[in-house]
Amino acid sequence: MKFVSTIAGFILFVLFFGFALKNTQEVDLNFFLGYELRGPLVLMLLAFFIAGAALGILALAPTVFRHRREASQHKNTVQALQSAAGTGVAQPVADAVPLSPR
Repeated sequence: MKFVSTIAGFILFVLFFGFALKNTQEVDLNFFLGYELRGPLVLMLLAFFIAGAALGILALAPTVFRHRREASQHKNTVQALQSAAGTGVAQPVADAVPLSPR
């Protein structure tokens, strides 16, 4: 499986490198208030891709930290219940509803 992923990575690298070589023409990027930025198209695409990925990670950070905090609270609750039971291992609870014989 490692061989297949290595081959796939090499193929993707060659494709992206070819894409970069085909898109080296200069482009103008016009911002508000008359600001202008000139550069190769492939570098502009790369910069905005990286900026978008970074903003996506920043947008998900509060959710990830909230889930980690809740998981830690649940873990502490389970440990407290296990120590209160005195066994360290949770015991299964029998069904409260008796089964009727057939």
